[in-house]
Amino acid sequence: MSNLPYGPPVKISPLIKFGRWSFLTAGILYGAFHQNRLSKKETKLREIEAKEKVIRDEKLRKEKEIAAAGTIHYTNL
Repeated sequence: MSNLPYGPPVKISPLIKFGRWSFLTAGILYGAFHQNRLSKKETKLREIEAKEKVIRDEKLRKEKEIAAAGTIHYTNL
């Protein structure tokens, strides 16, 4: 142990150990809470986007039909 570059290890205060573990636990709990909250928000956004996608796809389909009808009209002239 005497040939360690920084000397023997130092005992860490129980208060410091408690603080470290407390902050680690608090951080994990906060992260879980925050992830849960963001997941709920994202689920709502995906539901809204799914509803809008149906409308958007229908509108795009109609526009393509109109464009195709116009193309057929010009090719027959």
